[in-house]
Amino acid sequence: MLSQRLKAFLLSVARQTPFIWMIVLLIVLWVFFASMLYVSERSAGSTVITSFGDALYWGIAALSTAGIANPPVSGVSKLVGGIWIIIGSVLFFGIIVATVTAYFMRPLRRPASQIVDTIEYNLEQLDNLSIEELDLLKETVDTLIENVERIKRERISR
Repeated sequence: MLSQRLKAFLLSVARQTPFIWMIVLLIVLWVFFASMLYVSERSAGSTVITSFGDALYWGIAALSTAGIANPPVSGVSKLVGGIWIIIGSVLFFGIIVATVTAYFMRPLRRPASQIVDTIEYNLEQLDNLSIEELDLLKETVDTLIENVERIKRERISR
């Protein structure tokens, strides 16, 4: 059974990244290209892809790094297979890159009360800061106040 943290992590990935949609797209394209391969290969004489299941298996083998023991025979099938290998590989590796990028680059979403609590905690730590750190903090707070005022003006003018 999965722990609560792992479940929360997986839900977060599913909600905040394109992972689910890209997997669905990959599966739809896999079935589509396997169908095209099966239709174009079934009339070829010396093919080993004689069923839709064989075509589905070929689609997975073509996408993996294991290679393909029995390549398609007809020219149309080779073209369909080549297109699938390129599109499938780009999409498969794209899923990985897009998911990792979207997950780690997403803005941190926290409730307003948690943000306020964090600020209050940090205000209690002011006595521990050096003069340079206090000057930097003042500049940062001034910028924050300017941005808050700008956002408020924009919301009022809507």
